[in-house]
Amino acid sequence: MKKHEQTIPLLDHAAIGNGRVLALVAPSSAIDWLCLPRFDSPSVFARLLDRERGGTFRFLARGAELEGDCAYVANTNVTRTEFRTAEGTFEVFDFAPRLPRGLDVEVPIEITRLVVPISGSPVLEVDFDPRPDYARANVELVQSTRGIEVRGGPAPLMLYTNLPAPYVMERRGFVLAQPLYFVLTHGHRDDAPTLASVRQDLEQTVLGWRAWAKTCALPMFAADDVLRSALCLKLHACHDTGAIIAAATTSIPEALGTERTWDYRYCWLRDAAFVVEALRRLSHLTEGERFMRFIRDVVESGPLQPLYGLGGEREIPERVLGHLAGFAGNGPVRIGNAAALQVQNDLMGEVVLCLETLLSDPRIVHELPRSFFPTLRKMVEQALSVAREPDTGIWEYRAQPRHYTFSRAMCWAAAHRGAVVASRFGERELAKTWEQDAVLLRGEVLEQGFNRELGFFTQALGGKNPDASNLLLPSLGLIDARDPRFVSTVDAYAERLVVNGMMLRYRHDDDFGATTSAFTICSFWWAEALALMGRLDDAIDVFQRVVAHQNPLGLFSEDVDPASGRLLGNFPQAYTHVGLVHAAMTIGELLDARDGRVRAWA
Repeated sequence: MKKHEQTIPLLDHAAIGNGRVLALVAPSSAIDWLCLPRFDSPSVFARLLDRERGGTFRFLARGAELEGDCAYVANTNVTRTEFRTAEGTFEVFDFAPRLPRGLDVEVPIEITRLVVPISGSPVLEVDFDPRPDYARANVELVQSTRGIEVRGGPAPLMLYTNLPAPYVMERRGFVLAQPLYFVLTHGHRDDAPTLASVRQDLEQTVLGWRAWAKTCALPMFAADDVLRSALCLKLHACHDTGAIIAAATTSIPEALGTERTWDYRYCWLRDAAFVVEALRRLSHLTEGERFMRFIRDVVESGPLQPLYGLGGEREIPERVLGHLAGFAGNGPVRIGNAAALQVQNDLMGEVVLCLETLLSDPRIVHELPRSFFPTLRKMVEQALSVAREPDTGIWEYRAQPRHYTFSRAMCWAAAHRGAVVASRFGERELAKTWEQDAVLLRGEVLEQGFNRELGFFTQALGGKNPDASNLLLPSLGLIDARDPRFVSTVDAYAERLVVNGMMLRYRHDDDFGATTSAFTICSFWWAEALALMGRLDDAIDVFQRVVAHQNPLGLFSEDVDPASGRLLGNFPQAYTHVGLVHAAMTIGELLDARDGRVRAWA
């Protein structure tokens, strides 16, 4: 490791949440990222983006930061971290309450920390340093009869604890002789917590997560990795609206020393549709049902755009926060995302794919299934109207509109899958028209998207550059994975796009110059493509090589630096975990067929 790299934070955090709250907890016990009251609200703790100004909530031993052994409680999004000090050992349980209530769950906007002595007499301090509104608010901690009130921020915050308030407010040392709880809430609770109620919430949250995990239809291959990814994906789904965010954070750079810092705390329709399909393959359908309603609402609210706020907000202006240093001093720190204004012609395809698979899944009973058809029809017609126009593409180029191969392929998917749904609803003539359009679009992708001289599908029609998004063409059904054109594409990409075993999105310069980091989902796409081609052993090798880059909690960010193996980009990244799930499920299914595990007890 180079000397300057020692100051770069590791993305070794755990993610905890409940559908309303999503926080990142470091092995040091520091809550380094938390936004309240929504995933896309201003931060309360943002030490991840500025170690001095951002704010955090941690436990110290005689003024020193701790380093613990952190792990998820099995099959949950609850963490347990064990710490050893000179005076004794203790454990910290961190969770956002998710309490089963009949067929639903209760998910308060709060984070709970339970600190339990194990042996000896540890001497601790509480560093409770909230910095609301992205560290722009003037904060005052005020003791009340009910707890410690955080005043000065845009949202009311209250810390409840059974530790005397002066120990928290003055960061005074104490001997941990009995269990302590800390409950940080948005707003005020009707009743203050007690140690007994906190223990009960922990028990119920663990049981609730384990009940959810039991219903996952896991593959035989990489089952543990798939389950952790499923639990991670669930954290990205908003309980209230059905929106699914791309990642918990903003502005963790795709590559150090660059301006590639973006805010991913919003609902990209593309990413969300992929999340829904990954969870559907795992037999979790509730998230898809809620997302369908979110889609219908945003489609009816106006022209489709790439991303929305959690409540369907259309305006997400991009701004720079100059007072925050950025991750490892790498700015700018951005809030909002100008990609909301872009033209991305693939979007309608992902929306139609999502609607088609959910409307056709016999496990879901739709009270008014045909009520979704106007939304689907609007998406197909929009896809056909823009199919032959340039756009900014899946990678959201800010200044390079092209006729992207993947965008054209997704317009084909919109027409083709839309025709399937139209036929199911008795719209025969409409289905016939859409399928005729689909045939033409597929022909354009196969003829103009494949460069015969270079031997691979190119990023743009008639182009020369490789693009990893084309690895999805067989998954969409546009081409058979064993087709010589696709086989030669995969081989060419392995030669041109892979660096130290990880696949880049592309290699040519974009709006910000050369791209150096591997976009992690691309390597999972590569593994899945190899499996579909019949190269299962190669697929397993690639999959295992990529999984080796996960953090100690089994989580991925957006990117991997191929030179150092360091995780970069926003974290945890839903899209990456989607890629893991799909690759593992496909590899597992094909392995079962190859090895005869297609019968009960086989």
